[in-house]
Amino acid sequence: MNTKPMPETINKTKEFEVLKMRIHQKLVDKLDMSRISNSQSDTFRKELRVIIERIYDNEDMMLNRSERERLVDEVIDETLGLGPLETLLKDPTVNDILINGPDHVYVERQGMMERTPIAFRDGDHLLQIIDRIVSRVGRRVDETCPMVDARMSDGSRFNAIIPPLALDGAAVSIRRFGSNPLKLEDLLRFKAFTPEMVMFMEGAMKARLNVLISGGTGSGKTTLLNTLTSFIGNHDRIVTIEDAAELQVQQEHVVRLETRAANIEGRGAVSATDLVKNALRMRPERIIIGECRGPEALDMLQAMNTGHDGSLTTAHANTPRDCLARLETMIMMSGFELPIKAMRQQISSAVDLVIQASRLQGGKRRVTYVTEVLNMENDMILTQDIFKYVQEGVNPQGKAKGKFVATGIRPKCIERMEASGIRLPNGIFRERVMLVDE
Repeated sequence: MNTKPMPETINKTKEFEVLKMRIHQKLVDKLDMSRISNSQSDTFRKELRVIIERIYDNEDMMLNRSERERLVDEVIDETLGLGPLETLLKDPTVNDILINGPDHVYVERQGMMERTPIAFRDGDHLLQIIDRIVSRVGRRVDETCPMVDARMSDGSRFNAIIPPLALDGAAVSIRRFGSNPLKLEDLLRFKAFTPEMVMFMEGAMKARLNVLISGGTGSGKTTLLNTLTSFIGNHDRIVTIEDAAELQVQQEHVVRLETRAANIEGRGAVSATDLVKNALRMRPERIIIGECRGPEALDMLQAMNTGHDGSLTTAHANTPRDCLARLETMIMMSGFELPIKAMRQQISSAVDLVIQASRLQGGKRRVTYVTEVLNMENDMILTQDIFKYVQEGVNPQGKAKGKFVATGIRPKCIERMEASGIRLPNGIFRERVMLVDE
């Protein structure tokens, strides 16, 4: 079957793009650009619409009603917004936007990747949109600094890498979080975890246990971190530390800190380690690090061990045991030659729980382990799984299916919870299948 577009369709598309560029240029010539940068109101958009339609009336190319509306909308998006990206950013079903050069734009919907018909005019057009995004948050990207990590106005995480490092044109990744992130009720409805697991995690946060969220890329670590922070009371002073601010902590007493990259001279960089050390002087009661990926892990563990109970962070790992091993690696990156036993003592005394988030086949995101970290025995850190998800296969739609189980182990940290006045229902830890996930 021939799926190639017909030549007349290609020609019409090219003519449409040429007309759009011509109208956009005429619009820019007519407008005060400083006013454009400072106005996003509906009134101003209506004024623009009138001006664009007048410009179009003087053009030779005839469009039908729907094509004309599309032309006006795209010119407005090109002028005020982010051009072709505006359509995707307005679509609530889009989770991630991945751009591999000007002609290949992919999105993730419901855990599945798909290619979109959206394209940029050329590589320069894509670079213009990238520059527009990063300049709004005080970042820059050019040949001397070809990589950038930033946050967008809606809270989404933005990463771009441009030529000469990207060989086939600029590559962009937009991780959507949005102004309406998934809430606890949404995650329960999607069966990311069970009500029993929620009760235990809520009790852990209220009892000020130190929690480490582990998971791979796209497994839902940040969403889970946001969910856990919702259990923190308003009376705690919280300091958050991130590379690109994306946490949406709802409490009132929050200080948000963000790392800074070096300038063009290679100076002025502020690392997560620097911010953790500074945060300790700010009288925090809880410290939340968006992600530990380097030497800041040692400072975070020391903070957990010195009166900042109830702190949280995330790390990339595939299992709770791998996560603890990766913590050891990150401690070594700090440059201190600590004995293995000393490192493991730091970890076992600092971390109380490891919660593993996983992205399963077909795009399902599940909390696959809730693991308690115990003391050391023979130079090894002891752990025990309290709850876990057991995958049993895939359904006819190609998505993972399995079950949530309680292992039957009563966690030792339940004593701290009860000392804090938290009472969990009898039988919550009884060995059984809690929920079957078809």
